[in-house]
Amino acid sequence: MDFRNQEYRKTVLATAKKNDIITKYRTHDTDTGSPEVQIAILSERIGQLTDHFKTHKKDHGSRRGLLMLVSKRRSLLDYLKKNDSDRYRDVIGKLGIRK
Repeated sequence: MDFRNQEYRKTVLATAKKNDIITKYRTHDTDTGSPEVQIAILSERIGQLTDHFKTHKKDHGSRRGLLMLVSKRRSLLDYLKKNDSDRYRDVIGKLGIRK
């Protein structure tokens, strides 16, 4: 079994999934860094880490990373709410995030 090939496949799938998220949430054709896109990417990573913790309960280092991702997403949501509440409500509705 070639482990390097499996790791490569995971990376490619992650890149493809990230590109799908960017395509879905972008505000214009070349948008990759708007708050909506960043929040969507962070939400996907948070979901993956949450699933990881179902089987790896004692992985405290990754739990710290999860808390940092949640904090960063919260900051971006607060920024969006302060500057454009319509976009904020739209993102929360699409992603199913609580207020």
